[in-house]
Amino acid sequence: MKRIILLISILFIFLLFGCSTQTHQDTISRWLGIDVSTGSEVSTYDNHGGFHGDGTTLITLSFSDDKALRQIEESNEWKKFPLDDTVKALIYGVSDGTNFIGPYLTDNTGKTIIPEIENGYYFLIDKQENQDEIVSKNILNRYSLNFVLGIYDTDTDILYFCEFDT
Repeated sequence: MKRIILLISILFIFLLFGCSTQTHQDTISRWLGIDVSTGSEVSTYDNHGGFHGDGTTLITLSFSDDKALRQIEESNEWKKFPLDDTVKALIYGVSDGTNFIGPYLTDNTGKTIIPEIENGYYFLIDKQENQDEIVSKNILNRYSLNFVLGIYDTDTDILYFCEFDT
């Protein structure tokens, strides 16, 4: 009888604490500092699972209201397009005429995972620096990259959330 009670207790604790109820919207809201709970998930790409969890995650959310956009516009952390050179290199790659840097946010075939966006806002967190810093100028000069990037396309009301770890 004691074994059954012990087994039931362990099972209950496992079920209570072992199952995560955190949604993609919860994770994105926490990282980007805005409430994205009204967003509808359009797509998810995740190839994390490499050595030490290396990989790329892209979660795309579509919005039918302007709640998230209003928060972005009122935030000091989100920057209005055009993209700075660091973010441009991370997403699409840049060339100085002799060297080409990036893109880093690609699928398994090397194709960039974020479409060309003309109007919007972006938010970059360098996970290797103080999380309160938005853009680290040195991010491209490291042996490893670990960052979170949010891109809000104001023409389509789509939010692209990316997490990249090497």
